[in-house]
This record gives sequence, C-alpha cells and structure tokens, in this order.
Amino acid sequence: MNPDAQPTALLLNDLPDLAAQTGGGTWHLRQWRDLLSAYLPILIMAALALATWWLVKRTPGPAGPQREAAVRHEPDYAMENFTLTRYDSQGRFKARVAGSRMRHFPDRDQVEIDEVRIHAQAGDGRFTDATARRALTNGDASELELIGEAHVRSDLDGNDALVVDGEWLHLYLNLERLRSTQPVVVRRAGSVVRAAGMDYDHLDRKLRLAGPLAMVLTGSAGPGTAPPASGAGR
Repeated sequence: MNPDAQPTALLLNDLPDLAAQTGGGTWHLRQWRDLLSAYLPILIMAALALATWWLVKRTPGPAGPQREAAVRHEPDYAMENFTLTRYDSQGRFKARVAGSRMRHFPDRDQVEIDEVRIHAQAGDGRFTDATARRALTNGDASELELIGEAHVRSDLDGNDALVVDGEWLHLYLNLERLRSTQPVVVRRAGSVVRAAGMDYDHLDRKLRLAGPLAMVLTGSAGPGTAPPASGAGR
C-alpha cells in the first residue's frame, strides 16, 4: 500500500455508477423500481377500466318498455237516477240529460244511458226533447245516439213542431242536427212521412228524406214556417 496515495472520497450519488462498473445487480433493481413508479398509475387505471367494463357486461340491462295492459270495455263508474245539466259560458241553460242508469266506458270515453230523457234549448230559443230506451253519448253530451223507441220533438213555444220517431236517431245538439240511416216516421204540420232515413239541419232549415217515401198530407204550415223537404234515394 502506497502511503503517499490520496484517499478517495466516495459519495452517495456515485453508488449507482459504482454498482454498474462492478457489474452488481443494484442497477437492475433500481431500473425496475423506476419503471414501476412511472407506470403504476397507468396500470391501476387500466385495471379499473377493465373491472368497470366487466361489471357493465355482467349487469343486466334495463327492462324493456312495459306493454300496457289492454283497456277492457268495462265501466269505471256508474250512476243511477241521475240528472246532468249543461250551461254555456254565459251561464245560460243548454241541455239537461237524465236517465235511470249511466255507465262510463274509459276505453272509448263513452257514456251509456238507460231510459234517457233529454231537454235542450237552441240559440234561437227552440226546445228539443228526446227519449229512448238507451243512448250512447260522448263526454260532453253534445252528440247522442238514441237507440230503441227513439222519439225527438223540436219546436218553438209549442209551434212549428217537428216530431221524429225511429229505432235509431243521431242527435247533434251543438250543430242542431238530427239524422238517421234507419226507417223513420216524420210528423210536421199535420203531415206524416215514412222514410228510409233522414237528415234534418235546423240551422239551414232543410229536411232531407231518403226513399222510398210514403206520405200522408193532412195539413199545411204557414208561409216560412216549414223547412223544404227533399227525397233522396239510397
């Protein structure tokens, strides 16, 4: 050993270089440690993404749209011995509908009435009264199908009356119209007409009758009181 040789200072930062020069395994250990430190967050994120994808694939999907149950033709409410009255926006009387029993069917929003009785007033003051064994009407009772021994009378203060009888009559209260595609008996001013059908429009003051027709003319109305009647074949 040379006594004149200067002592060598060995710093901590020189240890990796020294290990590399001496062929030790310290360099490989530190390399793996650095790689893990750099890529560990990425590996964790990838593992979380993989776990999330697996959970999504294993989780049952949302149930498909539920098929609505078919609405059955059954009444959702009923009334007995009832009377319903309608008024316009000004509070004036429009119509009154009464019957022994009423049933509402939600599938068609339709009302069925037994032993129906109707009393309505038009804008010109004309009154319409109707009866039937049964009636079908919409929600606001503006349209009514009168079924079975249907009877309708329309007049103004008891004058100029139009009376219609049949097994099926369709009454439009708002339109002031009465029609039928089945045989009817029409009485007006003392005359009687049997027809295969009819269409009466009070606003136009026209009565159309479908043939074949059978007429019994026993009287005449005053000028301007009776609407013109016309026959039409079907």
